Amino acid sequence: MDQAAKGAAALSANNYDEAIQLYTQALASNPKAVQYYIQRSTAYQRSSKYSEALSDAEIAVALAHQRARRELIKDAQLRRAIALFFNERYADAEYVLGIVKKLDEKEKTLQIWTMKTASKLKALPEDDERRKVTVKDVPDVELPTAAEPKKSTATEKDTAEQKSSQTQTPAAPKPVVPTPADKIKHDWYQNNEHVVFTLLAKGVPKDKAKIDIDKDTLSISFPIEATGSDFEYNLDPFYAEVDPAQSKFRITPTKVEVTLRKATPGIKWHSLEGDREVTSDAPKTTTLPSHVLQAKPESAPAYPTSSKSGAKNWDKLAKENLDDGEDDMDGDETSRFFKNLYKGAGADQQRAMMKSYQESGGTVLSTDWSSVGNKYVKPEPPEGMEAKEYGK
Repeated sequence: MDQAAKGAAALSANNYDEAIQLYTQALASNPKAVQYYIQRSTAYQRSSKYSEALSDAEIAVALAHQRARRELIKDAQLRRAIALFFNERYADAEYVLGIVKKLDEKEKTLQIWTMKTASKLKALPEDDERRKVTVKDVPDVELPTAAEPKKSTATEKDTAEQKSSQTQTPAAPKPVVPTPADKIKHDWYQNNEHVVFTLLAKGVPKDKAKIDIDKDTLSISFPIEATGSDFEYNLDPFYAEVDPAQSKFRITPTKVEVTLRKATPGIKWHSLEGDREVTSDAPKTTTLPSHVLQAKPESAPAYPTSSKSGAKNWDKLAKENLDDGEDDMDGDETSRFFKNLYKGAGADQQRAMMKSYQESGGTVLSTDWSSVGNKYVKPEPPEGMEAKEYGK
């Protein structure tokens, strides 16, 4: 069994780290295999490595367009849309799902992801950055190149030993032209746990770049050798504190990407920089900026029920059901549909689904909390059948 087949088996068995490793080995031998990038993106996403999942999906889209195969482009774009969703770039995900619909409106998971994305967008404020579309139909990414084998000049008198000793010299990569300082741009996005900052600069020298991440600040500097000048970029202070120990960066030929771990997950950054006061002797415990409101904990409400054990906390049951859910892509078609319907629903819809389904014995499924929240949901068996209590 080759590495790609082993990777597929590991992915099917939910061994995501193993699948990532095996597909990485497969790509080393075949760096332009679109399906390998799609599968590795899936493994990255299921192991919560959302940035890596998006990177692989974007490469898959670009390579698929090179091959001009409609089905391959559709699969790559769908994986890209899912990766964008998990990176909380909901408007971008909706835009790419539109591309998928044009390619194949009968794609079986399209409706589910469209519904989930629409639900997320509906809950966002009008001025939220995640409402803005920033993607292109085909992403601008650096594509892997396969080394061209050197043509053999052996004559018929060459022996098998001589042929095997011949070496192949890959073509030298083209030098990257550094981006001038006045042309360097930056972008950023966030999810519940991270803020990803990208400096769009080509040709950053890895050995001469200096990147410092502190709990309140980020500093990036490097020389632009083509012009003999230096580039500096600073953020001071951040909108909210980060955890430097769990933050990281990477330098590629086309960009500098910094992944900042939020010190307090769940805080939404409205900008990269804030106006809070930072002191050197601040306590180690993380405090929220003054302009971020903290909700006071409240006791969970109880709702009407006919259960002999008393009122149920449908908020808690809904959360437990969501936490215990399996991956969207696992299980049979019916299970996947209802799991994704549940995950894409709002808090009231989730409570309504849990309450109506449990109280009716699986015969009623409602998403309208206003109609089921204040009353007992009676069973509604199919025509010709009768609902009876267990044991009677």
